[in-house]
Parts: sequence; C-alpha cells; structure tokens
Amino acid sequence: MAPDYLEGLEGWPIDRVRTKRDEATEAETGLSYLRRIAQGRLDIVLAEQHRRQLGEDAPNLDDLVGRLPEILGDRLHASGLGRLPALMGPGELPAELTDRLEAVLPADRLGSLPDHDDDELAAASSALEELERSLSSQRRAVFDVLDNLQEELVRRYRSGEATVDSLLP
Repeated sequence: MAPDYLEGLEGWPIDRVRTKRDEATEAETGLSYLRRIAQGRLDIVLAEQHRRQLGEDAPNLDDLVGRLPEILGDRLHASGLGRLPALMGPGELPAELTDRLEAVLPADRLGSLPDHDDDELAAASSALEELERSLSSQRRAVFDVLDNLQEELVRRYRSGEATVDSLLP
C-alpha cells in the first residue's frame, strides 16, 4: 500500500509485475483473514451483549462453544460475487495488525466475556468495529493495487508485449 508501490509499472519486466501481483494477493489474503478474525470476535462480543439484554443466564464455556456456529454463521456468505482466493492460507501476517487485534480483545479472553462488565464489552465492541473498518479499508486499497497490476498484464497480452508462451517453462 506504499504510495510508490506501482511506480514505473509500465516499464517493469513482466516477471516483476507477476511477482508484485502475487505479493499483493498474499497481502489481501492476510488482511482478509485478520478481518474475519476481528469480525468473529465482534460477533462473540455482540452475542454476549445480546444475551445480557435478554436477561439470560451467563453461559459456561461449553455453552459458548456450542453456540459458536450460530454466533459466527451469519457472515459465512458475503454479498456479491467476491473474488476467488488464489491462496488458501494467510501466509505471514503483519505483526502490527495481529498485535492490534490482540490488544483489542485477546483470544484467551473470549471465554471469559461473561465476567466483564458492560462498559468493557462496549469498549471491545467499538474497538473491534473500528479495527474491522480499518482492515476493510486496507483490503480495498490492496484490491486497487491488484486491479492495476491485472490491468497492466491484460494490456500487455492484448498489445502483444506478452504472450501466453511466456508462461510456459
């Protein structure tokens, strides 16, 4: 997402364009993975807030785990066509983002949410929403980079600067 990441794109060798596209794809996969973790934690916090609003008894950890498919299931199918993942795993995740996620709500605190007061839950919910928005914004920026790289590759194939033969070993 550096401002100069695509500087001189038109003059790069095609292998560099492909390498940069692969790097951007890996970055998007990592951001997508972290965003989903943040959304999942937010869903769990919101479920705890909802449970309290209904006046239900605090669940034990087994009850919480049993409800996870219901709690997390509403975001399994995104609207729109989306993009097919080229990578299945997130690769190396940026430490600053994983640290930020853990600072907001560490994974080991999820099971003890019933022990936290309403203000702590509200703060966690707000911070997770902000983190999710930030990760979404970063993903959109990476998609813009990917689009530019893909457009450059398409331009080269259409103009004859690159051929399918260059992909063969």
